[in-house]
Amino acid sequence: MPHDETPAPPQTQTLNRSSAGSAAARLPAPRLPGAVDAAPAPWLLRLIAVGLVLAALNLRPAITSLGALLEEVREGLHMSGSVAGLLTSVPPLCFAVFGVMAPRLARRFGAGTVVCAGMAAIAAGLAIRPYIGSTAGFLAASALALMGIAVSNILMPVIVKRWFPDRVGTMTGLYSMALALGTALAAAVTVPLTGALGGNWQSGLAVWAVLAAVAVLPWIVLVRDRTPAPGQRDATRPGRGSGTASASGAGSGAASGSASASGSGSADRSGPASASASGSVPSSASASADARSAEAPALRITRSRTAWGLACFFGLQATAAYITMGWMPQIFRDAGVPAGTAGVLLAVTMAMGVPLAFVIPRVAGRLRQQGPIVVVLGLCGLIGYTGLYLAPAAGAWAWALLLGVANCAFPLALTMIGMRSRTGAGVVRLSAFAQSTGYLLSIPGPLLVGVLYQHSGGWGLPIALMAGLMIPQMVAGVLAGRDRTIEDEC
Repeated sequence: MPHDETPAPPQTQTLNRSSAGSAAARLPAPRLPGAVDAAPAPWLLRLIAVGLVLAALNLRPAITSLGALLEEVREGLHMSGSVAGLLTSVPPLCFAVFGVMAPRLARRFGAGTVVCAGMAAIAAGLAIRPYIGSTAGFLAASALALMGIAVSNILMPVIVKRWFPDRVGTMTGLYSMALALGTALAAAVTVPLTGALGGNWQSGLAVWAVLAAVAVLPWIVLVRDRTPAPGQRDATRPGRGSGTASASGAGSGAASGSASASGSGSADRSGPASASASGSVPSSASASADARSAEAPALRITRSRTAWGLACFFGLQATAAYITMGWMPQIFRDAGVPAGTAGVLLAVTMAMGVPLAFVIPRVAGRLRQQGPIVVVLGLCGLIGYTGLYLAPAAGAWAWALLLGVANCAFPLALTMIGMRSRTGAGVVRLSAFAQSTGYLLSIPGPLLVGVLYQHSGGWGLPIALMAGLMIPQMVAGVLAGRDRTIEDEC
């Protein structure tokens, strides 16, 4: 009889089973990167995807709908010209101030709960501000809506990393596309909607609260989900090998944009944590990985050149975006373009972000360095501003399209935030730092353009400033797009 068919003695079989059971008991249960205690149901992931799209649709109408009716608002509230001018810089100021609160709120209540509250704040602010009857009240209600926008801005990358760790590029593109669509929609249809509602500017502004109220509904499901952002659970439960593997796995997946999209994998970035998940490293290595995970929230992000590069890149692209939203229609009108056409040109510029906001993050997720994309977008901006200076009316549609492409630096910045940290905790801190610092940097831009326009009597100097800002934006973007993480530098 062949050797492999000879039955083992009963005692040997018992010992083998005992040894195997003991070995199995010592092995930690395998966990998927970024997974929670149980895999989320497909219907829940679909609901979260719907929630991301609805939330993103509401992140800009509060700004662009006001721009379309600013003259009517000024007259209705007897608002001075200087106060009206400051309105163009209030959004980035609020984003910077309130965005800092997002990571702490997410750790305390859960990211889904905070986004749900943010959508409710947007709905309340937009519903109240047209009927409050005073400039101070209008600004306060606008600040309430902008507070909801600010915390949601910060937490969108965190939600993606929490629930879609293997599809960071795709999901970032999806909500970035929805954000661009909401921006263009509000710019294009607010005035027609106002006319359809009887020509009352209050109704034209308040109608956008309905969209925000609808966006609250999907997030109610996540209000009871107190699971912290990725990496936070591991920081509070040291000594758990599987938890460390979960956080580190999620981080490494996002660090490459999308594990399936990049094709480069992230094993080199997961290090001991990945090995710990498979039970193939000693307990001392697992403990070391747990210690590093526990220390992640204390990361000194200001020491990272990549973090500063991302903050500057984010701030400069935000400066260009708010200058475009606030002043581009006036540039075209002063060049002889009819007012209605100037509004449509702005909508076209914003609408360019709809397809490109989906494509660019996916392409970025497949590249180890995103610098080439940064340069292409910057060159489109330079060409657009040059054309706007030389022939603003003759080539208006071409310049609007090129500037729309340049404005797609925003979804690229969001994608790089998800790729420049190994852990979910790092993404939370990097998102808060880059966006809050970036929005602070963007505050003077729209005001400075207005001052230059007023004192020079034309658009030559303001357009030169806009074009000049493309150069440092490209430099900062190339720095932020290098293949490294903030943990490598801190």
